[in-house]
Amino acid sequence: MNLPLVIFAVIALFVLFQLYNVLGKKVGRQPEDNARAAAATPVAATPPETASRTPALDAVTAAAISGLKARDPAFDPSRFLEGARQAHESIVRAYAAGERETLKPLLTSRVMESFEAGISAREARGDVEQSEFIHPPRADLELATVEGDRAVARVRFLAELRNRLTPAGGEERVEERRTAEQWTFERLLGANDPNWVLARVEPASA
Repeated sequence: MNLPLVIFAVIALFVLFQLYNVLGKKVGRQPEDNARAAAATPVAATPPETASRTPALDAVTAAAISGLKARDPAFDPSRFLEGARQAHESIVRAYAAGERETLKPLLTSRVMESFEAGISAREARGDVEQSEFIHPPRADLELATVEGDRAVARVRFLAELRNRLTPAGGEERVEERRTAEQWTFERLLGANDPNWVLARVEPASA
């Protein structure tokens, strides 16, 4: 056997073995490493955007309130409607119960005179009445504008009521009915008192 050839063969095998150890390994960051890292690292949740207090308005409502928004940019239709709905319930209940002191700050003087006449007539008959809402009334803002120095807003209410009427010396009668009315509220622009008062009540289509 040729000894030099054997030595060269051993050296060649050693060199090939070293090359394999270096070249056979994956060097640097591999694509699958990126995938594993992404899987191991939780994705941070996107923080929710802060919700606006006033929801986006449809074109019809935006047009209906444009007159008032031009003079009072801070007018919030959602907040106004919530207050109008509460006022509607309070006024209906107070009128049925004859609670004049509750009604006075919620009505214009003209509407208060009309309500006062109705309450007085009922009291003269000796009738006792109570109204309650079967469901919260639906309120739709139909117009919000400015007339002179007054802000004016018209709301359409749909309500389901249960009336309990006890005539003088008679038995209680219970009546359930649906109402559809347009209520017009107003307030003085620039006044210290920001509250709206009821200025008109009209029938509306259901």
